[in-house]
Amino acid sequence: MTAEASAATRAAVLEHVAAFNAHDTDRLLAGLHEDVVWATGSDLFRGTAQLRDAVFDVGLWEMRPSLAVRTLLVEGGAAAGTFREVFVVGDERREVDIAVFVTVHDAVIRTVTVFREGSADVEPPRDPGGGG
Repeated sequence: MTAEASAATRAAVLEHVAAFNAHDTDRLLAGLHEDVVWATGSDLFRGTAQLRDAVFDVGLWEMRPSLAVRTLLVEGGAAAGTFREVFVVGDERREVDIAVFVTVHDAVIRTVTVFREGSADVEPPRDPGGGG
């Protein structure tokens, strides 16, 4: 049973990453339980409706984000991974490392906790001339 659960968990996480990299909100949310709990930084989101409105929106996709799996450890319904996230803010390309912890049950993601290198807040670059 653990091998089957591990395979289902790995598949769910990899499908989530693929949907994220395709910037496909509907596909991405389809892999999440409707009552998913998602924590990143100091933010906590509950449910796919809230994630659609607050996280996986047009503003996110405008930053052209992508994830590359560095490590993915899976045991049963739990996964822990490190990823390289690349995105664009203004004209600046940024790369950060993130650690993600996921639980999966019945082939859908139930919880996600994301730890990002530096701040989870993404702000545009400041004007070097001091204008803001």
